[in-house]
Amino acid sequence: MPRKKQPDIIHRWEGNPVVNLEDLSFRALDICNAGAVKMVDTYLLLITIESLRGHKNLYLARSTDGHYFEVDDMPFIKRSVDIAFKKYEEIGVMDGRTTPFEDTYYITYIAESQYGFRIGLARTDDFENVTRLGLISAVDTKGGTLFPEKINGRYARLERPWSGGRIWISYSDDLVYWGGFEALLPPRPGYWDASRVGDAVPPIRLKDGRWLLIYYGIKDTSAGPLFRIGAVFLDPDNPARVLARTNVPILSPRKHYERIGDVSNLIFSCGAILEEEKLLLYYGAADSCICLGSTTIDKIEQECVKSKGEF
Repeated sequence: MPRKKQPDIIHRWEGNPVVNLEDLSFRALDICNAGAVKMVDTYLLLITIESLRGHKNLYLARSTDGHYFEVDDMPFIKRSVDIAFKKYEEIGVMDGRTTPFEDTYYITYIAESQYGFRIGLARTDDFENVTRLGLISAVDTKGGTLFPEKINGRYARLERPWSGGRIWISYSDDLVYWGGFEALLPPRPGYWDASRVGDAVPPIRLKDGRWLLIYYGIKDTSAGPLFRIGAVFLDPDNPARVLARTNVPILSPRKHYERIGDVSNLIFSCGAILEEEKLLLYYGAADSCICLGSTTIDKIEQECVKSKGEF
């Protein structure tokens, strides 16, 4: 009997979710979105967890196989009491994205307060200690994925300002002051990502030099927003130039744990790990758990090639 064709390029792990509320040693309201990195032989997730009071903090989860994780009891990055950050992190810190960079790791996260959203930047060498470096965006900016190497001698990042619903790229000499802004990826009327798009996973450098960017796309419907995942390939030397983009999503909410939760019909990723040609995508589902999907670069490329030139 022939096997059924998979509806998505990214195949879900049969043991999903990898982390849910029952896996925690403490009570919490919800779990959403996780940055991901592999340090030597340990898989690390940086998970957003909302406390019973409604404040969000970032917790580390560790695994030796990438499937079964143990979540720390205490936050790795929590709302700051430092006067430079407290005002802008009073509601919480969330959506941590981890970027390996030379001999260290940079973490971008979203700081939320009554004043809106801003991108925060922190650094760790060992995931035991972490240092905040600053708030590095204007107000009401989300995303904040950092490239894992300099582009033409400068740091580069992606972000999604609240207005416009599109992804921008910018550059910096010192990780503090950013400029050279260019619009990178817009939403597309009539497509699955018609309403808004945003950077999801920090860009991944492939063997041939191109950049792979996993992004999220939103389409507003009568039942509310529908979140899906797509992919683009960017030029090796000028990542502001899109080479190819998926016309169809590579992952859509289909399972009950993706459709039913605190935010229905939502798939949102902040982290992926590339092992040879296999991509492990860790994603939040319905703002209620963390799941795992996998695919190959070749499969993503095949889908992107079909839509080359349609940006």
